[in-house]
Amino acid sequence: MDWTRINRGVGLLLLILTLSSCAIEYKFNGASIDYTQTKTIQIDPFPIRSTYVWAPMQSIFNNKLTDIYAQQTKLRQVKRGGDLVVAGEITGFDQYNKGVGSDGYSQQVQLKMTVNVRFTNNKNHTQDFERQFSATTEYPATQQLMSVQEELVTQMTKDITDQIFNATVANW
Repeated sequence: MDWTRINRGVGLLLLILTLSSCAIEYKFNGASIDYTQTKTIQIDPFPIRSTYVWAPMQSIFNNKLTDIYAQQTKLRQVKRGGDLVVAGEITGFDQYNKGVGSDGYSQQVQLKMTVNVRFTNNKNHTQDFERQFSATTEYPATQQLMSVQEELVTQMTKDITDQIFNATVANW
């Protein structure tokens, strides 16, 4: 009998059993919240205050903003008196001609969305801020804005809500 070989086999078997019985789970979502102190968040509706208005943009933005905190934190959303307060307004929704072709007409149109955010951390006021967040996207000038508007607003909303989330609860 080769005891060295048997000991290695038994050791390997014990290692496999030990590792398979342990479950280590890591969840990385970017949030760094002390849930012993911070339990609630108040997210006020963001009205549209821009010159150009596309009405569905407000509900798309507000829904995405509340969803990101609901999905990526354990904070309970409240109507008022939150430990964290996110408020603001959609201040800009503009289009700009980008590339001009040899025929003198625009080839690309850039769409820009800007949101003003007031953040209050009632547990640590040194983290309070008021800041502008924006996102841009482009579409071919051959397309009408109405035909691509929902998709582009959804893309920009995701980008801006990610920026807001990172600025408010991902303090790393």
